[in-house]
Amino acid sequence: MDTRESKTREEEKEHVLNQRMPEDFENAEPQRQPEAKKPSSGLHKLIPLVIIILGVIVAGYLILGVGNSGG
Repeated sequence: MDTRESKTREEEKEHVLNQRMPEDFENAEPQRQPEAKKPSSGLHKLIPLVIIILGVIVAGYLILGVGNSGG
């Protein structure tokens, strides 16, 4: 038994066009989107600090490691 929906070309075209429509910000309903109201976590503030620390560690390893590799 085949249970697929068969759509005409016009229905397919309308479906594709509806999928491509941009969001309507005039009639937005943020109360139905709780993730839009959540404050951002502090992780984005931590990323630059981690990058700087890793950079210092790698630079120190290269400076001290390469200098001690000679004979």
